[in-house]
Amino acid sequence: MNSSLPILYSFRRCPYAIRARLAIAYSGQQTALREVLLKNKPEAFLTCSPKATVPVLQLASGQVIEESLDIMLWALKRNDPAHWLPSTTDEQCQIDQLINENDLQFKPRLDRYKYASGHPEMTEQEHRVAAEPFLLHLEALLCQHRFLVAERVTLADVAIFPFIRQFAGVDQSWFQQAPYPKLRAWLVDWLGNPLFQAVMEKYPPWKEDDSLTVFPNAGFMNHR
Repeated sequence: MNSSLPILYSFRRCPYAIRARLAIAYSGQQTALREVLLKNKPEAFLTCSPKATVPVLQLASGQVIEESLDIMLWALKRNDPAHWLPSTTDEQCQIDQLINENDLQFKPRLDRYKYASGHPEMTEQEHRVAAEPFLLHLEALLCQHRFLVAERVTLADVAIFPFIRQFAGVDQSWFQQAPYPKLRAWLVDWLGNPLFQAVMEKYPPWKEDDSLTVFPNAGFMNHR
C-alpha cells in the first residue's frame, strides 16, 4: 500500500462527499478511497473522525480534514487549472454567500422535502415550496451568466450541484415541468459531465484488510 496517499473516507451518494470527490478528481490529487457504509462504519473511520460523517480526508502527516468545503479547498489550492477558485473579492463574496445559503438554509429544507414522512408538520408539497426560494435565486443568476457566479465554473457551482441533483430526484416529473429552465439545463450539463460520471463510480464498502483503491483511478487521470 502507498502510505503516502491521503485517505478519503466517502459515501457515494452523499452530496457533501460528491462535491469533495469532484474537487479532488478535477485537481488530480490522488487519494486512497475508503467507501463507508453508513450503517456499519469501520473502526478506523471512527478513530480518524469521531464526528462520523463523510467526507473525511486524512493526510499522510496525520492531519484530518473533516469538512467537505475544506477538502475542496485543500485540493484546489494544489491545482486549479480552470480557475474554480474566485479571481476577485466580489467573486469570493458571491461564492461564500451562495454556499452558505445552500448549506445553512436550503439543505435543511431539502432534507424535510426528501424525507417528508418524517416531518409531518407540513406536506411534501409544502416542504418543497419552502425550499424553492433558493431555486428561484439560482435561476435568476443563471439568466445572467452561464454559471452561478460567472461565465466559468466556480467553487459555487461544484459545491451546490450535488444538492440540486438530490432535490430534482425527489419528484423528477415535477422538476421537469417546474419554472426553472436555466437551472434544469445547468443540472443536465453537470449530470453529463465526465468528471461527475467518474466520481460516481461504484466501490464496495471498505474493510480493514482490503487492498488499496486509488481515487481518481489511473484511467481517469490518463484522460484528463
